[in-house]
Amino acid sequence: MTFTKTSQKFGQWADSRANTVYGLGFPSESHLAKFADKFVEFKEAARLAKEKSQEKMELTSTPSQESAPGDLLSPMTPESINGTEEERVTVDAPPHSEARGEPSHNALPFSHSSTSMNKHWEAELEALKGNNAKLTAALLESTANVKQWKQQLSAYQEEAERLHKRVTELECVSGTTTVIKSQKSELNHTIEELELALKAKEEELERLKEEVVSANEFQSQRDSLTHKLKDSESRNQTLEGQLSELEQRLESSQQEQEAFRTSLRTLLELLDGKIFELTELRDTLAKLLEGS
Repeated sequence: MTFTKTSQKFGQWADSRANTVYGLGFPSESHLAKFADKFVEFKEAARLAKEKSQEKMELTSTPSQESAPGDLLSPMTPESINGTEEERVTVDAPPHSEARGEPSHNALPFSHSSTSMNKHWEAELEALKGNNAKLTAALLESTANVKQWKQQLSAYQEEAERLHKRVTELECVSGTTTVIKSQKSELNHTIEELELALKAKEEELERLKEEVVSANEFQSQRDSLTHKLKDSESRNQTLEGQLSELEQRLESSQQEQEAFRTSLRTLLELLDGKIFELTELRDTLAKLLEGS
């Protein structure tokens, strides 16, 4: 297997035998560098363990001398690594609600303000939901890894006991042979490597505990934002009720104005008729006066 850095926060884990490539995203460049260093470290430890196992198999032919080099492999599996692809998933913004026709310019600021506030809280809530889902998946993955590490820790302890027993047996057979001294040195070195691996696992467990605490904090933030969103929706409904009332008032006012204008037109028409009649009467009177 190989691990290649493709950018500052992204890398590829390739398994040539399985013909598979996993994409890994990291929160920062330092995390990516740390993972790459650990990858090389575990890969080198596995290679050394395999070489030592082959050397021991060449030195002795008894089945009890065979070791399990695969136990030194990292507990990280393709399934758990592949799961981090969720970090590259972007949160889609909520769809825009259909715009409603506004009967007047006075009601527009209320609707625009409430809609913008509602969209802002919905987008923030969706982002926190995505973060919460990723942290939950990481927590489940870390729990599975802890169980696997405990099993490997037990296997390491059994291997260490077996190696100590083998060292004792070899010392009982002959304490002066060069081959036995060489094997003893190799076994001690293997035990030291196992102890270092156990220490690394303990550090990893502490880091996972901190991530669990962070996940709980994100959950509380999510609950707070949910409450704020509900308050925003309540205020939005109140504003919509006020807007509807204003629309009704405006419509009623427009109807009253229209009725008043109609009455004025009717009155003007009547006045025009009366004025026209008075004008004819005046002209008639003037003609009568002239004729007399």
